[in-house]
Amino acid sequence: MIQAKKRRKIVNTTLTYVMLILIAIICAGPFIWLLAASFRSGQNIYDISLIPENPTLENYIGVWEFLSVPRYLLNTVIITVASIAMDVVFSALCAYPLACMRFKGKNVILGILLASMIIPAAAGMIINYLTISAMHLLNTLAGVVLVGSVKVFSIILLRQGYMGVPKDLIEAARIDGAGELRIWWQIMLPGIMPTVSTVIIFDFISRWNEFLWPIIVLQDPEKYPLAAALQYLNGSFNYKFGYIAAGAIISVIPVIIVFILCQKNYIEAVSGAVKG
Repeated sequence: MIQAKKRRKIVNTTLTYVMLILIAIICAGPFIWLLAASFRSGQNIYDISLIPENPTLENYIGVWEFLSVPRYLLNTVIITVASIAMDVVFSALCAYPLACMRFKGKNVILGILLASMIIPAAAGMIINYLTISAMHLLNTLAGVVLVGSVKVFSIILLRQGYMGVPKDLIEAARIDGAGELRIWWQIMLPGIMPTVSTVIIFDFISRWNEFLWPIIVLQDPEKYPLAAALQYLNGSFNYKFGYIAAGAIISVIPVIIVFILCQKNYIEAVSGAVKG
């Protein structure tokens, strides 16, 4: 009886690991193939081998020289960092009263915010373009940054994080004479750092890979972020898939680095949400 249970446990564990490995291969397979293609000098895009025979950096050197990658990387970093900073600060400030204060109309405001998430982002592009044009911010990085810098999703997510902070801390701080801004800065914000890290990850991925809005706002290709520049590369080197693969890998590497740096807090935020 005991031997049968052990065998069943071994079989279940083996099947679990096999399934996890298969899922990992399915998810990571396209990226691994793209990475292999970026080191391949040939032009055969139908080669499905994951290990190139004669790996070379020719594609990376060609993309780096033709595309002026450092300039586009700098544009992307400016847009991404500014957008993340604005979203974290303003969304955290907006979420604080929705979670920790009592006032008339709070539920109405929360309902309107939730309802606005149903509206597709593309539906507001015309209004956003007209607004940016009226502010004389066309063809500027500020025009790219301002639109979408404060997201309803971030406000809702941070609100849920605030609600997980013990209310006793807030009451004790108020009794000691601390103002709401000080409570937010010294107590609430440090208490929801896992949630803040989650917002940073989502913002970084969306902003780093954004190309449609920058193309609409920016008339000067020199101001394009990297994702928009890669679309231009696709049009210029559609006969050299290795260049396209190398450009895509260059664009993905920063996203992977940011996720690795923030993954601990991200996992804590997700596990906390599941428990909640």
